[in-house]
Amino acid sequence: MIYSEKISLVILLASILCSFTSCEKQLQKADLIITNASIWTGNTTMPNAEAIAVSGDSILAIGTKEEIEKRKGVSTERIDANGNFITPGFIDTHVHLMMGGNALLSVELRDANSPEEFAKRIADYAQTLEAGQWILEGNWDHTLWGGELPNKEWIDKYTEDKPVAIYRLDGHMILANSAALKIANIDKNTSNIASGEIVRDADGSPTGILKGSAMNLVLTKIPSMSESQKKTALKAAENYLLSNGVTSVHDVDSLGTYTAAKQLKEFGELKVRIYLAKPLNRWNEEFGMQKEDNKWLKTGLVKGFVDGSLGSHTAAFKSPYIDKPEDSGFFINTEENLYQWISKADQGRLQITVHGIGDKAIHSLLNTYQKVISENGKRDRRFRIEHAQHLASEDIQRFSELDVIASMQPYHAIDDGRWAEELIGSERIKTTYAFKSLLDANTKVVFGSDWPVAPASPLDGIYAAVTRRTLDNKNPEGWVPEQKISIEQALRAYTKDAAYASFEENRKGTLEAGKLADFIILSEDLTKIDPIKIREVKVLQTYVGGKKLFEMSQEQ
Repeated sequence: MIYSEKISLVILLASILCSFTSCEKQLQKADLIITNASIWTGNTTMPNAEAIAVSGDSILAIGTKEEIEKRKGVSTERIDANGNFITPGFIDTHVHLMMGGNALLSVELRDANSPEEFAKRIADYAQTLEAGQWILEGNWDHTLWGGELPNKEWIDKYTEDKPVAIYRLDGHMILANSAALKIANIDKNTSNIASGEIVRDADGSPTGILKGSAMNLVLTKIPSMSESQKKTALKAAENYLLSNGVTSVHDVDSLGTYTAAKQLKEFGELKVRIYLAKPLNRWNEEFGMQKEDNKWLKTGLVKGFVDGSLGSHTAAFKSPYIDKPEDSGFFINTEENLYQWISKADQGRLQITVHGIGDKAIHSLLNTYQKVISENGKRDRRFRIEHAQHLASEDIQRFSELDVIASMQPYHAIDDGRWAEELIGSERIKTTYAFKSLLDANTKVVFGSDWPVAPASPLDGIYAAVTRRTLDNKNPEGWVPEQKISIEQALRAYTKDAAYASFEENRKGTLEAGKLADFIILSEDLTKIDPIKIREVKVLQTYVGGKKLFEMSQEQ
């Protein structure tokens, strides 16, 4: 036997011996080990585990306590999870990130339940600002005080030197005060605008309510944010998201997010992973957003609109609204424009998602997607429809047939469920927020919040999808209960399938070796508790890339 053959034999024998002894000394050691946990991995080949090992920003191994203990080295940090529940980090597939950050820093009107409270909060906040500063966001809900739309007269005396442009919570209607209307040159002589409405009083004077495209008359007058303001808002948003267990977001309107996020990333201060969208109608413009696809920042998504929202009567339906028989909503963009933008963006290998809420809007969009697929050829394009709220029954199966992702926000179901039937009737609500029908049709359903329109709390979203108990507590068995889904289905929509919706299923979304160590520790096992108690569950810790970036304080 020659020398080289002897060496080969030694290596072979060592390899065989290693296989019998598990090669414990050669196993890569972990930077972090978490044991004594109940882990839902999202991975069908190993759905549950007891412990997890992390190296760098990725998962080194996951399995039983005994298996993971073998990964412990002299410098390994060890954490006892005290039997708590671990899931992959939540991925919120629909946020308005900069708006959300700004909302945290502005006046909060979402739960103002009377015109008096509404006006008082604005008056108090106005006192904290200097003359000329805009009052923005707000996110008011007029259904909380009986449905009367707010009027500029309610707030003008408190805001004479401060322009106001505050959103209704759905983002498709604003209230502007007289100062803002003056800046925008809007008065009783201003002509109506296509795909929008300037609401007027009896003598034709604007009330301050602007709907749809009419909002842009004021919104385009708001001064651009400075880079410092953007970073402040983004940091506020990050901390809020992490406290809710959100480790990744899809920012669907990237209002300056990219430059601020890129700067934070360069200084190691970015804490939440972001998939950024730019407007569909500007799909071929760069405007500062370079092509990126890394662990923290990803671009390549474009987002458009077909219609508006249910609450503002701007969602487009095939039949009129019950409470306004002359009104069936409207398209914000024409079908021809949408087709041209979608076709060209698809040819440019961009991922396309479009806001569609009413059944007419969704039907039209599915037709456009079908036409583009036929003309541009089949490939893995992952078209999305944002919201997909009110479906015609004949369109449900088409999502799966066309491989269209339904990007939905379950919290809206328990919010809108308080009043939706009054607007569209008992028949149409049967396929409203049709989570189960879509899943039964093998549609890829992913979940998000629409923050700041709704809270960026996946636990609230899971509760909504599983129980469908409306916020007014008037539907204890669930609003349209046949559309309830299981906790595991809801979890997948916030994790594994949400990662798929951004072409990142090989990077995150499940807890398995090689993927990013993004996970959260919860106070209760979601798969075992009474679904009614989901909203009581606490996010104890949030890890992004193996680093603990949030821990619930003792006072919480």
